[in-house]
Amino acid sequence: MFIRRKKSKPQEVIRANYPQREEQIDCAQEASCAPPRYEIIASLLSDTGCQRETNEDCGSYTRPGDSELLESKGWLAVVADGMGGHLAGEVASNLAVEVITRSYYNDPGDAHTALKRAFLEANRRIYESARKDGNLRGMGTTCTALALRNDSALYVHVGDSRLYMVRGSDIYLMTQDHSAVMEMVKHGLMSAAEARHHPDKNIILRALGSHPEIELMTWQKPLPVQEGDCFVLCSDGLYDLVEDEEIKQVTITQNPHAACKTLITMAKERGGHDNITVAVVNLKPLGFAASRPVRETRELEVVK
Repeated sequence: MFIRRKKSKPQEVIRANYPQREEQIDCAQEASCAPPRYEIIASLLSDTGCQRETNEDCGSYTRPGDSELLESKGWLAVVADGMGGHLAGEVASNLAVEVITRSYYNDPGDAHTALKRAFLEANRRIYESARKDGNLRGMGTTCTALALRNDSALYVHVGDSRLYMVRGSDIYLMTQDHSAVMEMVKHGLMSAAEARHHPDKNIILRALGSHPEIELMTWQKPLPVQEGDCFVLCSDGLYDLVEDEEIKQVTITQNPHAACKTLITMAKERGGHDNITVAVVNLKPLGFAASRPVRETRELEVVK
């Protein structure tokens, strides 16, 4: 079943075509249980954009204050892009972020299992809410979540929001868009260049809440991380208009808060046809925060 976003038709834009480079990152290594050798500096911003009346995106990140919970579950960043119309899309994305965050930290299982179960719970809640309320019928949301604990990262993903990793001089697309055009590209039915301009590029194949059951995308094992790594989570309102090399350059030259502001500004200057949400998470050397002034670690700013 194809799911078309119930949003006003976006302007014709060139979608950045990023190769799926996950295979170049060794996810099979056993992550270390030693204390991390880095500290996390993060920021998340969400903007309505230039053409939407409401913001159907939602995002958050959490650092538990409890030391035991921080040790077992670590940090969590979540970005969701709702669909289903004015009210329903906003409800779906907010519900996804709230349920996933709460369920993840309340789940007694290991981090990877807990995050997958949190997505399944969010899917159930959104689906049931839409079934019971006619005003919400057909709602759903993309969702991408990243958890960082000790020296490892893990993620769960549904839809066409994205997770990138910037390591050294490279940027890696860590997720795969669950969209009709990308499925056709995978099967050789169209080229990546054709997919950029295809009129159905906003049709996605998976979304939380669209069906009672959902297939999730995740790594089989946590990904070992390194000091200096940078992760970017974003909705399609950003990557439709800002290319991968631009994302990399901005995130390696600016602190997370400034990078989020710059990336959103770039998307808006190029039309800003959709809501724009971006989270930038940097793994900095220990003592980095003490050595220079930075913004409060935990922040969420929504720009109307």
